[in-house]
Amino acid sequence: MGNESRGHPPVHYRCVGVGVGPANLSLASLLHDHADVPNLFLDRKEEFAWHDGQQMPGSTLQVSLFKDLVSLADPTNRFSFLSYLHEQGRVHHFLNAQFSAVPRQEFRNYLAWAAERNPHVVFGEEVHEVTFDRVFRVRTSRRTITADNVVVGVGSSPYVPPQARELLGPSQFHVSEFITKAVRLAGKRVTVVGGGQSGAEAFLDLITRPAADRPRRISWLSRRRTYLPIDDSPFTNDFYTPSFSDHFYRLPADARHAVNRDTLLSSDGISEDTLRAIYQQLYVHRFVEGLPDLVGLYPNREVTTVTRGVRGNWEITARHNDEPHAAEQHEADLIVWATGFRPAPAPFLAPIAGRLEREGDEFRVDEDFAVRWDGPPQHAVFLQNAVRAQRGLADVNLSLNAWRSRRIADRLRGVRSDDQLASFIDWSSKPDSKQTWNDR
Repeated sequence: MGNESRGHPPVHYRCVGVGVGPANLSLASLLHDHADVPNLFLDRKEEFAWHDGQQMPGSTLQVSLFKDLVSLADPTNRFSFLSYLHEQGRVHHFLNAQFSAVPRQEFRNYLAWAAERNPHVVFGEEVHEVTFDRVFRVRTSRRTITADNVVVGVGSSPYVPPQARELLGPSQFHVSEFITKAVRLAGKRVTVVGGGQSGAEAFLDLITRPAADRPRRISWLSRRRTYLPIDDSPFTNDFYTPSFSDHFYRLPADARHAVNRDTLLSSDGISEDTLRAIYQQLYVHRFVEGLPDLVGLYPNREVTTVTRGVRGNWEITARHNDEPHAAEQHEADLIVWATGFRPAPAPFLAPIAGRLEREGDEFRVDEDFAVRWDGPPQHAVFLQNAVRAQRGLADVNLSLNAWRSRRIADRLRGVRSDDQLASFIDWSSKPDSKQTWNDR
């Protein structure tokens, strides 16, 4: 069931967190040693999990190991990735391995380690309802507790386009179920839909399987013009800093939308290591092994319909984005939808939802990620990982996880931590200042 608070837990908490993914686990780690902020974090899962269904062999993080739960907010915190390695007795081994990027399974194990060692994190307890009557009342599957503040960190849900939602099952599924469902594929035709990192990893896994377990045809469809790399260059990474997040928050909504659209590949591109591995494997299959028909690459396509064929297979209709009047037909025995995630719903907020302000599809938050509402200002509902339109692509990324949690923790404690130095870049205009140069 997970951890229970040691001893006799208080009947009232300063903070109750709903959901224990990396976001709320970061906050729980930062609050761990602050007895002045009694806290409890609940998750309905029986034990910790993080993308367990798509932990393909060889997959790696697309962010630095320093972007763990705590290091960029409190590098001395006991829940850092380095502390995890040290406690496991393998810090030197990790350094000697010279990984170009952290193995994703290793980072998942680190997160589970942090959850297990935090007595304020409880699994196997689902939050059913949050109401407010001078304090928040949180009704769970086991009890009712009260809190001054609630922090929602329920993560994201797999997204599948409407044309496929009613067809999901053993032979058509989201990539989040890849490990358990992409099995016994020898002799079958498999299509991967989606041109981001998850789609690339699924495709790479399929084309690198031993011949006895490899599909006879593997196709990859993507709406993007080609299989595009992530932009991991230094100035682009400034989009994932606190100073840019605050600048982004102050922009008008249409400008924020444009920034997210124009910078998507800073977050949702494919790592160059993955792209190189795919290309090299394609070379081997075609020119070394003599398998020219094993793989089909179809970028710049939009899947319009999926239907069941007369022989029980799937028939996919795709439209080429440059030739919209020409429809392509693809056949598959199995379809993997690598079409991303969306913020998970929070139905437990229904009793107070009418009191919470909205901005489009999101709850409107203030500078500290607290939802604006008509209740008393000393009580708040904070949102983690759920305001991409207000805070930018970094909000659903690991990059600012610790910083965002630090800002929430500061609000809970009534303090303000020192910020790191601002970007080299002046993100905002300064109309009242003069730029001067020394020509000497």
